[in-house]
Amino acid sequence: MAFGTFDVYHRGHESYLKQSRKLGDYLVVVVARDRTVAIIKKQETRNKEQRRKKILKESGLADEVVLGDLKNKYAVIEKYRPEVIALGYDQKVDLVELEGKLKEFEINAKIVRLKSFKPEIYKSSLIMKHKA
Repeated sequence: MAFGTFDVYHRGHESYLKQSRKLGDYLVVVVARDRTVAIIKKQETRNKEQRRKKILKESGLADEVVLGDLKNKYAVIEKYRPEVIALGYDQKVDLVELEGKLKEFEINAKIVRLKSFKPEIYKSSLIMKHKA
């Protein structure tokens, strides 16, 4: 299972998803909701959630693409019960909280932090600055 905003889909995201695919035999990608992004990143997305979801589906790198839950960010983990949770190199995640939720749900998932792919070029914040 992999998570992200994927607002301006780029080769860094592609690398993240390809690395995630190698960790298991079925990849579920969870796309952050517009409202969630606005709260966490303090900014609106350039592309709405349905468009971002469609782009990821069309990439062919995920077996399933779903939107995150608006009320409970851990609901999707409880529902899909992944064996592996793939985190991007720069994703801000409270690992103690995540590990606590996995224990609560009785899910023995491995948490893997993936490598960056040319972050000096393929980082959403940099790409958006250049497209502004």
